[in-house]
Amino acid sequence: MSDIRFDGKVALITGAGGGLGKTYALQLAARGAKIVANDLGGKADGTGGSSSMADQTVKEITEAGGQAVANYDSVATPEGGRAMVQAAVDNFGRIDIVINNAGILRDKTFIKLEPQDLEAVVDVHLKGAFFVTQPAFAKMKEQGYGRIVFTASNAGLLGNFGQTNYGAAKMGLVGLCNVLSLEGAKYNIKCNVLAPIANTRLTKDLLGPLAEALDPEQVTPLVTYLVSEQCQETHSIWSVGGGRYARMFVGLTQGWFAGKGVKPTPEQVRDHDQRLDQQRHRPHAER
Repeated sequence: MSDIRFDGKVALITGAGGGLGKTYALQLAARGAKIVANDLGGKADGTGGSSSMADQTVKEITEAGGQAVANYDSVATPEGGRAMVQAAVDNFGRIDIVINNAGILRDKTFIKLEPQDLEAVVDVHLKGAFFVTQPAFAKMKEQGYGRIVFTASNAGLLGNFGQTNYGAAKMGLVGLCNVLSLEGAKYNIKCNVLAPIANTRLTKDLLGPLAEALDPEQVTPLVTYLVSEQCQETHSIWSVGGGRYARMFVGLTQGWFAGKGVKPTPEQVRDHDQRLDQQRHRPHAER
C-alpha cells in the first residue's frame, strides 16, 4: 500500500505544545498536514498559561518546511472550542482531523478530593473534548469527511489509585466517542478512543522505573494511522505503550439464563454467580 499522507488535510491538535500532542503535530506536518497547534501553556494542574509551548511547536514545523499556526484558547469553554476550529477554517479553509489530547491532573484519593478538583479535570478532559469536537463535527459533516481521536486512559478503563476524577472524565470520553461513531458513520467521520501509556510532563512522576521504556513517539504511529484517510476503523478503543499496540473492548460473559418470564430470587442469582462470571459455556462442568 502507499505511504500515509495528509496533503490537503487540516488537523487541530489540542495540547500540542509538548508530550504526545507535539509528537502528533510534528508527524502529521511532516506528512503534509496543515496544523493548528493548540496549547494553553499551563502547568500540569491546569493553572497558569503561556504562548511559548504552542509557538515552539509551530516554529519547529515551519522550520522543517511545514505549515502551522498556534492557538492559545482554552478547551474548557465553548468559546475556546469554537475559536480554535475557526482558526483552522480561517487559516486553511477546512478542518479534517481533531485530536483531543489536552489534559490536566488533580490527583488525590477520593476522600480528599475537593469539588474544584473534579470540576477542573472534567472541564478540560470531558467538556473540553465536547466543546472542541462539536463545532469541528459540524464542519466535517458538511465536508463529508472527518477523523476524530479522543484520549482516554487506563485510569478510567481499568482504574488507578488516586485518580477518581481523572478516571471518571476519561470514561466519559468513551461514551462520547461511541455515540459520535454512530452519528458520523454516514458522513465518513471516523471516531476512535486512544488509551496511551507514555512518559510525558503529566505522567513522569507516576510511571517510576517504567518511564524510560514508554517513549511518546511510540504512540504516534497508531494515532497517525487512525486519523488517516486509509483508516476505516471507528467506534473502537486502542491501547498503546512501550511498542505494544492492541484493541480494547467491552465484553459480555455467557451468563446465566433464568428462563423466559422467570423472576429469580436473589438467592438463585447468588447460587449462579459463577455462571454469571463464566467466560465460556461448558455444560459438562455445570452442577
